[in-house]
Amino acid sequence: MSDIIRRDPRAEWIARNRLHPLHAAMQPVQHSWMGPNGVIRKNVHGIGFIGPNGIKRIDRSGAQQGGATKRTAAAEVQLPLHQVAQPAFYISVVPDMVGGRLSSHDRDLLGLAHQLAGTDGAVLAVVFGEHKENAFATAGVDRLLVLEGEAFSGYAPEQRVQGLRAVDNQFNPRHWLLPDSRTGGGELGRRFAAALGERPATRVWQVKDEECIGRAGAGLQDLARPLARLILAAAECAEPVSETRHEALPVELSTSVARSLSRIEDLGAVAVDPGAIPMAEAEFIFSGGNGVKDWALFHQTAAALGATEGASRVAVDDGFMARDRQVGASGTWVTARVYVAVGISGAIQHLQGIGACDKVVAINLDPGCDMIKRADLSVIGDSAAILQALIAAVEAYRNEAKRDAA
Repeated sequence: MSDIIRRDPRAEWIARNRLHPLHAAMQPVQHSWMGPNGVIRKNVHGIGFIGPNGIKRIDRSGAQQGGATKRTAAAEVQLPLHQVAQPAFYISVVPDMVGGRLSSHDRDLLGLAHQLAGTDGAVLAVVFGEHKENAFATAGVDRLLVLEGEAFSGYAPEQRVQGLRAVDNQFNPRHWLLPDSRTGGGELGRRFAAALGERPATRVWQVKDEECIGRAGAGLQDLARPLARLILAAAECAEPVSETRHEALPVELSTSVARSLSRIEDLGAVAVDPGAIPMAEAEFIFSGGNGVKDWALFHQTAAALGATEGASRVAVDDGFMARDRQVGASGTWVTARVYVAVGISGAIQHLQGIGACDKVVAINLDPGCDMIKRADLSVIGDSAAILQALIAAVEAYRNEAKRDAA
């Protein structure tokens, strides 16, 4: 048989024809997207795939044009296991774990820790309270320490500092890495640094040649300093781990953490108007497009779900939503954990804007639109009927919860 790669005109025609039933199977996997700070992120598995021995292969079979064959091959390949039986040292990471899961910022931090650990060190992740994450192994965690208990629940920075000091005494990590974020990591890192009596490196976006490079001067300048033991890193400080899987072995503290007399009392969560949350920071976005005919019902559904409202450019241009609610390359790039698109066909600019969202739910009449292909969960049908059913389901769930509580 000849080794000459031959073109398939029919497959190329199907890939161009959006109305063809096989068009979705002929689309390549997204290989790059823009991060929250405007930096282009690349999927290292998008161009080729990892072979059984961990070697990156280039697919010359023509499946990259079709997409279906390559996706099947990539799904069957198991990433090589990275093991550190006797770590020479530890690199400790304290992720934010917003919503009980690793965020993109947390994964960047684990990627930086993996760089600092090299082949002899191990990455130790310290997690407070219960979590919902089951992908620590593929995120680059070699050892996992979960500090549970009522003392660590809620807003308890003083108690968490006590827990980190206990971890520091037992494992003596070479470096501590925390996200320099507004969701807890920045404050906890500075409190921990004060407790240790060390000067942390803050707003670090790169670690290179035994130096930490951080942002200064309102983000307009770079400040280089010697590699610190305690690092507060910004988003996109390193590429997340993607080519190896790790053991994520559970470890425990040898001593119990003494409960300190807290000077801070946690009064619980405060209800926040979802409409006041900036689009770039919203975790749950309910977005409407040209397919929405009953906007009053749309607003009612968003209020019932407690979601932040968004819109496509068509809906904004038609005056149904404000300009600051526009999602997409020409609007706001969003990083929501859940993004619900109602009546949005999925223009390329809109798909670029939601490229960093974790889960996408699409409600549309057209089963062949691009948003349906991008979505993790699709509902095909009339949006008005689906939204009414969704409101009824939410109300029934809340009424049942109130009966159980009573």
